[in-house]
Amino acid sequence: MSEKLLNFVNGEWRASAAERHLDVINPATAEALAQAPLSPADEVDEAARVAAAAFPAWRRVPAPARIQYLFKLKALMEEHFEELSRSITLENGKTLDDARGEMRRAIENVETACGIPMMMLGDFSEDIARGIDEYMIRQPVGVAAIICPFNFPGMIPFWYLPYALACGNTVIVKPSERCPITLQKVFRLLEQVGFPKGVVNLVNGGADTVNALLDHPAIAAVTFVGSTPVARHIYSRAAANGKRVQAQGGAKNPLIILPDADVELTTRIVADSAFGNAGQRCLAASLAVTVAGAEKTFGPALAEAASSRVVGFGLEPGVEMGPVISAQSKARIEGLIQQGLDEGAEMIVDGRNSAIRGYEQGYFLRPTIIGDIPAGGAIATTEIFGPVLGMMRAKTVEEAIELVNSGQYGNMACVFTGSGAAARKFRYEADAGNIGINVGVAAPMAFFPFSGWKNSFFGTLHAQGKHAVEFFTQTKVVVERWLGEWTRKF
Repeated sequence: MSEKLLNFVNGEWRASAAERHLDVINPATAEALAQAPLSPADEVDEAARVAAAAFPAWRRVPAPARIQYLFKLKALMEEHFEELSRSITLENGKTLDDARGEMRRAIENVETACGIPMMMLGDFSEDIARGIDEYMIRQPVGVAAIICPFNFPGMIPFWYLPYALACGNTVIVKPSERCPITLQKVFRLLEQVGFPKGVVNLVNGGADTVNALLDHPAIAAVTFVGSTPVARHIYSRAAANGKRVQAQGGAKNPLIILPDADVELTTRIVADSAFGNAGQRCLAASLAVTVAGAEKTFGPALAEAASSRVVGFGLEPGVEMGPVISAQSKARIEGLIQQGLDEGAEMIVDGRNSAIRGYEQGYFLRPTIIGDIPAGGAIATTEIFGPVLGMMRAKTVEEAIELVNSGQYGNMACVFTGSGAAARKFRYEADAGNIGINVGVAAPMAFFPFSGWKNSFFGTLHAQGKHAVEFFTQTKVVVERWLGEWTRKF
């Protein structure tokens, strides 16, 4: 029997009393790696009360002292870098190189949060009236809940965790029940760092566990990354309970390809964007819009790149793409592909019915490209979250931008061109929060916010950088006058 994963509450590892556990499956082999408990509401309540009790003392720790814990954490993450990366590959399926890239981004967020003494600075204005000064300071909000997705189990928690802690908040992390093992390892490192009891807590679980977090009165802030329907639920329920929320939703990321784009570079970048991590990332390219005949060059080039991509178990050398996360996900993606064909689209590269030698039980799909997709069809409008690239045509840049802006999502949009004028027009007019120019995955660095728009994001302040600092702090404005002997002389 596989290991039952533990919760981490008040500085202690605890077995959950959950009635149900879910198997954590290696998607390349279909083997069970561990069992994740679906923690009940009373265990969420205990974690929230513990975190709330730890908050007053933690917020009084000076910011320069708080970040010393993060410096220790960064060193431990560097020391265990390969172990954490390998864990991601085993439970998520992505290649080891992709997992390494994910962990590097996680560490970059820890590094950025170490600058919190500067990032939390307030404002001061002297003599707003005679003898009166006014200033604004930032204070932590309290207990923060971080609800994590399966597709980046090592990185996305660090969009939030280091900033929340550095700002003086206490934290409860709820891993994805599909990929909870990497965070078990991360919390072993957090335990070694030596945070005070109750400052960092881990509660495993599913939907009921999430709802208990959203409803708990001791929790002041909630973050989430996942699909748009769930993000909308998280946002509305948590906000109705008076919490501040940032909820990252789904995406349908279009790439516009102009005839003057560099063929070799663009083809490689688009293929990496569409098929990296088996298309299971919120910045994956899912639509390629070729402009003014560009499909004549880029259609065959992309088809060749998709057909030649090496698919297999992510720990094996030379593998460029792993499986999707589950059998259910695979069946859903294949159903959407068929729906697109039924709507009149053209199959260019068919990645269905893929068997990988030695891993016949794994949840593998090969890269798939579908051409001439109708603008209102399933492939053009649905977040597939798999290695599927739909192709459309536009006569002009204006028409292509109109296609981009007509969608319900606004996570990312990219353009490939050698024209500065076309690039500037696209950057200025495209309705998306993350823009790429000759870049296929416009993933912001840790010191910039991850800026989703429209149905890709619910909230006001985004993850990472200054936005994270603003989200995890509340502003207090002080208007100050001192009436003393010196003042009365004037």
